[in-house]
Amino acid sequence: MSQSSSAGPPVIELRNVSKTFGEVRSLSEVNFSVFPGEIVGLLGDNGAGKSTLVKTVTGFHKPDPGGEILFMGKHIDDWSVPRARALGIETVYQERALCEKQPIWRNMFMGREPRTKWGLLDVKKMREESARLMSEHMGFTSAAVHPDNVVSTMSGGEKQGVAITRALYFDANLVILDEPTMGLSLTETKKTLEFVKGIKEAGRSAIFIDHNIFHVYPVVDRLFVLDRGKVVGVYDKSEITMDELIERLYHVARTGSLH
Repeated sequence: MSQSSSAGPPVIELRNVSKTFGEVRSLSEVNFSVFPGEIVGLLGDNGAGKSTLVKTVTGFHKPDPGGEILFMGKHIDDWSVPRARALGIETVYQERALCEKQPIWRNMFMGREPRTKWGLLDVKKMREESARLMSEHMGFTSAAVHPDNVVSTMSGGEKQGVAITRALYFDANLVILDEPTMGLSLTETKKTLEFVKGIKEAGRSAIFIDHNIFHVYPVVDRLFVLDRGKVVGVYDKSEITMDELIERLYHVARTGSLH
């Protein structure tokens, strides 16, 4: 178990969670947890159940009867997308969900714009806060990068940084990163992984979903391996090397089991 577990109960915990669609069982008695300040990697081939698990964590799917979801150690009955979001669970999708033709400051506050006492958009505050966030959390120190810059002019890694920083600014307790390095160059990938480390430094938690073990392994504390809807391995990174993990993943792909 990661040392993060000493920080208290898990931010999110799934106990014996199954999810069935008709005759297809996408998840089977899954136990999964993320502790405060912990980055958890979620690995598995296509069809392993990663998307179903994430949609359950975010409230899009409700577990089959018998499964249980806990937030900060408390059982939650009315699990739903609004409930999950109200508790600070935010998802950064691989499409990044940004408006490419809008400036950074508009994207940072999209749907959550502060207003003046007269009910007007507080553009001054949004620009100032965006500039601060870009400097303090995204590492932009060049005068060429400004809150008024249009998002389409930014690199893929920088766009991921905007999306991650936006989630942290709005007090996300858990940030879900859905294949955040897909389609990025080596430089952009490096920048994105630095942003992922920044989530931990901010004292928040994250689930990092990716096919690429070389991206996941360096930034996570623990790893869950899914195969055909089941958790087939849980590893503390300090207890397994990357080479050992790769060998076990190959074995799972061939046999469907770690044994």
